[in-house]
Amino acid sequence: MNLPVYIQIDLSTRKIRRFQIDKKMFERFIGGKILAAKLLYDMTRPGIDPLSDEAMIIVNTGPANGTGAPSSSRFNMSFKNLMTGGIASSNCGGNFGMMLKKAGYDGMILTGKADEPSYIEILDGDVHIKNAQHLWGMDTEKVQEEFPAHYGKIVIGPAGEHLVHYAGVLSGERVAGRCGAGAVFGSKNIKAVVAYGTKRPEVYNKEKLDRHVEKWVHFLQSHPMTGTSLPKYGSAGLVTKANATNALPTKNFQRGFYEKAEEISGETLADTKLIRNMGCVSCPIRCERRVKVYDKDVKGPEYETVGLFGANVESADLDIINEINYIADIMGMDTISLGGTIAFAMELKERGIADFGVDFGETGNIPEIVRKIAYREGIYSELANGSKWLAEKYGAEDAAIHAKGLELASYEPRKSVGMGLGYATSNRGGCHLNGGYLALLESVGVLSTDPLETKGKPELTVLMQNAMEAVSGSGFCLFTAYSMIPSILFRLGPSHWITKLCGKVLVWVWPVLGIIWKFMPWILPFNSMFLLPHAEAVKQITGIKMTTGRFMQLGERGYNVERLYNYREGLTANDDSLPGRLTKVPQDKNPKSVVRLDKMLPRYYKVRGWKEDGSPSKTKLWQLKIFS
Repeated sequence: MNLPVYIQIDLSTRKIRRFQIDKKMFERFIGGKILAAKLLYDMTRPGIDPLSDEAMIIVNTGPANGTGAPSSSRFNMSFKNLMTGGIASSNCGGNFGMMLKKAGYDGMILTGKADEPSYIEILDGDVHIKNAQHLWGMDTEKVQEEFPAHYGKIVIGPAGEHLVHYAGVLSGERVAGRCGAGAVFGSKNIKAVVAYGTKRPEVYNKEKLDRHVEKWVHFLQSHPMTGTSLPKYGSAGLVTKANATNALPTKNFQRGFYEKAEEISGETLADTKLIRNMGCVSCPIRCERRVKVYDKDVKGPEYETVGLFGANVESADLDIINEINYIADIMGMDTISLGGTIAFAMELKERGIADFGVDFGETGNIPEIVRKIAYREGIYSELANGSKWLAEKYGAEDAAIHAKGLELASYEPRKSVGMGLGYATSNRGGCHLNGGYLALLESVGVLSTDPLETKGKPELTVLMQNAMEAVSGSGFCLFTAYSMIPSILFRLGPSHWITKLCGKVLVWVWPVLGIIWKFMPWILPFNSMFLLPHAEAVKQITGIKMTTGRFMQLGERGYNVERLYNYREGLTANDDSLPGRLTKVPQDKNPKSVVRLDKMLPRYYKVRGWKEDGSPSKTKLWQLKIFS
């Protein structure tokens, strides 16, 4: 078994330590965000400032990274969340993770603060901290051009240097956007980390892995979601689906339907703006959009950016959305928190509370405002702190759309109540992915369970959260998990009686699902291409006896470690909440069109094996062997 090798760098003392993850830790926590959460919990004390010298940021890979498994060119960043005060993780594509591994390391841990603007160079195992004064002030595009093209790179832009709370880190044009990773790097005076190496990752059984990968790639390419919809329209193809189910946030989540949604849809983007599509290294899905901005061929917007800078600010201008997306990338900012904060600022002006020069439906000045936020110019320095901070200063908390301090993604939970539960319980805050992405089963997927029904949603949320945690921790893109929904349902369509029946069955069987979690490793002692092919890949890569049941338990273990970290930092059941607009004000005349957390949370905690205060019970920790 090839055990992961990590490097720890104290930037204050410039001391470098190499160490290996022991076998028991590796088998239980694998890598990625799961292993990083355990390391962060064990190696940091409670209550530290996320921008302090003693704060830690972990950049690591999963076992699949660099092995040729589909969509496995991912890396993870874990640190104390600048937006919530709890745990943060941000998953990213690009080529840095692969190059870090080829350079001889599975992960990197940074502490301390460099005494001058610096960058870290990792070349075939050798590590150097170098002066980056000449790079400071550059945008993310220009700074990457300063290094050889074949290097793996992660860099920050002006937003990270100026400690914008939702500043991100870029690798190529891929963004580790959420929770403030860019600001953490900026606080440590680190402008970039570059890596290059020639080492090939070891694989336990390469012959079996290659056979599995060949079948898996064919499976992904033949699936209607990962083989047709995502390559053809990208994630922006969800715009019309969300709008059709009243789940597309409009005017700062005041509504769920936008009359001009078709003008900003993935279909319209493909027909009028798309140059070509691309994909991350080793990805057969190829969902990336390429568009023209300032006569440059650049990465186009994802669904979240289109939704939050389209319907949610009442704009139907794709050119402006593309421009905002590009500027946010080169400035180094998360477009979800950026979009949510600007929409809240628009509502503050509409209510006559505060004027930041932004108005619903008028987005021509937004590109310039995005630059001003990145540099914290004048009043725009306030927008750089996020919507929770703004609400604490100006009021209107009901309209600050966040969970735990992190702005919600582009799914209106009043017409997707399971997604609302996921937002509220997500360990990193208002995240659709860490929240379990139940919108896929309620509002934007073909398998539409009743989006207003609360029964069964706690069980399904736990299922999806655990599955996505395991997929991410192993080093895979979460889009590869979309194929869990059977192809035949896509071909039948959402209106077919079989599809509708399957949606109802998922809700009806909730008592059984609650029992299954307790015996998951024994109930699913096999691997299947039709459920989570990732488990078999991990088995052949590592030699660990991984089954689908153990894979799901791996995800559960990771989710509980993250929850432990949050609880240690003071986040309890009281923080599993949403703004009043979403829990008290019906979206339409149907009184059920609110997120009934009061009905779902108690059951969710029970299914999770947590106590009423939201903390994992001693029995649950013992079952998952988190500390033994």
